[in-house]
Amino acid sequence: MTLPYSLAGKVAIVTGGSKGIGTSIVHHLAALGAKVVIASRKIEACQVVVAEVEAKGGEALAVACNISKKEDCMALVQAAKDKWGRVDIFVANAAVNPVYGPLAELEDSAFEKVMTSNVHSLLWFAKAAMPLMAEQGGGSFIVVSSIGGLRGSPTLGAYGISKTADLGVVRSLAVEWGPKNITVNCIMPGLVKTDFARALWENPEVSADRIKRTPVRRIGEPDDIGGIAAFLAGPWSRFITGEVIVADGGTTIVGP
Repeated sequence: MTLPYSLAGKVAIVTGGSKGIGTSIVHHLAALGAKVVIASRKIEACQVVVAEVEAKGGEALAVACNISKKEDCMALVQAAKDKWGRVDIFVANAAVNPVYGPLAELEDSAFEKVMTSNVHSLLWFAKAAMPLMAEQGGGSFIVVSSIGGLRGSPTLGAYGISKTADLGVVRSLAVEWGPKNITVNCIMPGLVKTDFARALWENPEVSADRIKRTPVRRIGEPDDIGGIAAFLAGPWSRFITGEVIVADGGTTIVGP
């Protein structure tokens, strides 16, 4: 095996790939030689990242995908197959968080939206992508979750529930598809400087408090997560499946 390892000849799909953690994952995979399908609801934003990848000599494709719609999820995988004939790596990074408040005030429609987008979409993507991986001898399915799935919250309960459910999906898929040489793993980031979490890290009081309670004394950057996804996508992690990598600078290990 060469150092660093290569993903040349591999085809990857990254949802939520047009910004933040998703864009970092795209660039890490492309730098290792993978062809990358970049998906989000706004194809124009995806095309910007495609141009960035191509400017560095890589290959990429932009596809619009709303993860709350089954037909979009299935079509995304088909687009990768139509373009490059295979799928080796799937990174389910996109998620929604439209609700802020206690569970006692949670509307059914809002909860259904969160669970459909953040959990049910994983099953759709797996159903579409994993048979293709199996046909070619294996692959890697990666879910980007959140430490919100490990903790309770008085205001982000619905989101946290969906992120806890991610773990169940990962473990069951890992057992089901392991015999086909497909690994399934989960990354749980802590607070990272992305648009998704901007309301938290741009708040001076919240940011200062989080940094004070984080052993490495900083907030995460998208590249802190991109490298982990690249590791899980490649051959060095081929004996790891059904596992969770918490990347939060140590936040969740700190006692009261």
